[in-house]
Amino acid sequence: MTFGARLRQAMDDRGQLCVGIDPHAALLSAWGLGDDAAGLERFSRTVVEALADRVAVLKPQAAFFERFGSRGVAVLEQSVAEARAAGALVVMDAKRGDIGSTMAAYSEAFLAESSPLFSDALTVSPYLGFGSLQPAVDLARKNGCGLFALALTSNPEGASVQRAVGAQGRTVAQSILDQLAAENAGAQPLGSFGAVVGATLSDVDEADLMINGPLLAPGVGAQGATMADIPRVFGAAARNVVPSVSRDVLKHGPSVQALRDAAERFVEEIRAAVPA
Repeated sequence: MTFGARLRQAMDDRGQLCVGIDPHAALLSAWGLGDDAAGLERFSRTVVEALADRVAVLKPQAAFFERFGSRGVAVLEQSVAEARAAGALVVMDAKRGDIGSTMAAYSEAFLAESSPLFSDALTVSPYLGFGSLQPAVDLARKNGCGLFALALTSNPEGASVQRAVGAQGRTVAQSILDQLAAENAGAQPLGSFGAVVGATLSDVDEADLMINGPLLAPGVGAQGATMADIPRVFGAAARNVVPSVSRDVLKHGPSVQALRDAAERFVEEIRAAVPA
């Protein structure tokens, strides 16, 4: 199955929720863990144990693992494998973007079946030109994986680039969304090439979001958006949205049951906001 088909099934079965695995120093401390590789491993294994068999998507933030060097990357490898084995789709939040053979190497790190970091999807940056992502697009298509390209992000600084208007009269973000739509043309039930679009935004043209692909939506919870905002921001595309929540779930650890309860509350909120 393609990533888009597997994601559609997972969201239908488990609800439209992505939980980030973001083991930053303050959160490790709040859990009573050391800011070291041992604390990182305990944190990550607890999140996977609590959530991988019940939420649609887990999204490890690679930077929080990479900061511990090879030991942190080993924990990331373990977390990806265990999460996927338990049935969650893993979106690696690495935001890779480069050109040529370097982009191909980044893609192989996360989208090649032989890699210990093999994930269901990868976040990518298209700001060296959408065409620079072609090695990732090709490998994702070959291996049944997906991509999420940064398009309209929730950070205010992003607008200076993403809202800039090009020579053809389209914003940079609209151009990215249009090219994702082209990659998803004809895909059923959902394309595998998605966009990152912030749930905190208030002026998105929902027509631009009809890309026949998933929309990863950060900003719910700590950044101020709620699940009730999803249909307002995304309109007719709301059913394809994967709201991403990190701190507002993770703050309930290290209790496995408290993590599960927090995730379930968000799942029920998005089901109420976006009926099937």
